Amino acid sequence: MTLKGKGFFIWQIARCENGDVEAVADLAEQSGLSHILVKIADGAYPYNIVNDIDLVPPLVQALRDRLISVWGWHYVYGYEPQAEAQIAIQRLNELGLDGYVIDAEAQYKEPGKEEAALIFMAALRAALPDFPIALSSYRYPTYHPTLPWVEFLQSCDLNMPQVYWIGAHNPAEQLARSLREFEAITPFRPLIPTGAAFIEGGWQPTVAEVLEFLQAARDLNMTAANFWEWYNCRKNLPDIWNAIRDFPWPFDDSDLDIVLRYMAALNSHDVERVLALYNDNAVHVLSSRTLQGTDQLRWWYNDLFTRVLPEASFTLIESQGEASTRHFTWSAISSRGQVENGADSFGLVGEKITYHYSHFSVTSP
Repeated sequence: MTLKGKGFFIWQIARCENGDVEAVADLAEQSGLSHILVKIADGAYPYNIVNDIDLVPPLVQALRDRLISVWGWHYVYGYEPQAEAQIAIQRLNELGLDGYVIDAEAQYKEPGKEEAALIFMAALRAALPDFPIALSSYRYPTYHPTLPWVEFLQSCDLNMPQVYWIGAHNPAEQLARSLREFEAITPFRPLIPTGAAFIEGGWQPTVAEVLEFLQAARDLNMTAANFWEWYNCRKNLPDIWNAIRDFPWPFDDSDLDIVLRYMAALNSHDVERVLALYNDNAVHVLSSRTLQGTDQLRWWYNDLFTRVLPEASFTLIESQGEASTRHFTWSAISSRGQVENGADSFGLVGEKITYHYSHFSVTSP
């Protein structure tokens, strides 16, 4: 899996939009972000757990409802590589994320860390052989020759160098150099660079520099770019946030499974967005009646969004199937009632819904 478009790293969920995950997700959607990278572990311990409450799952759900991909990132030290791998595996399995980012920095420059990197990556890949994994580290490997680049990258799918032009004003030049240096390393992994959206000391990026960084990433045929870091940027650099928001880098959601697109359309409460997923003569079979064609479907979804489940939040529970069929379960909650037993099936022709069977019951809130 690759990434497309603009993304942001999140360090501490509780500090972002005052911990309101729906506000985070709304802002991410409004800003045209395709992905969020949230910290899930530090060393051998889980992260973003406050007062024994894991803050990650509700954020993941809120972002997923808006078709925003969620990757987990993990700062690793290399002192306990097996334990660090195990917490990564545990968190990824329980959170159901789309990808994983290894943040390896100063501690991994210490002598003898090649073996730690090999142990860590072997354990990770044994448990997650096909899971998308990226490395996040320094922008210029020639500046940090003792970091075990090859040992990490040989088991990674992507490379996310931290191209922070701190103290300088030439982001495009630095990004081009970062690419050249990594192209000299075998194996080479596609770059998804991370740019600067923070203040350090007396330095901060300018709007022009951020736009230059984004344009350079596109000109170098990179499919996506990230920024560090949500809270710092929102609090201290609103003009930088707005510049990133307004930079045109749309991502195509057509490669996402139709069930995910359907759930996102339900959460948008946009009838036309839902109808765009159906063929013109699609049939929708309910326990009470059968609908056929765009006009009847439009009437039914208008009724669903305004009378049956107004302003509802829909949650996908489980999905299975491939090729021309999908079967999935879901729940919903609204001011008028809730659904705990949603069960639907799609029959697809030309990647659009032609047959839709739906069963659910609404109970009092």
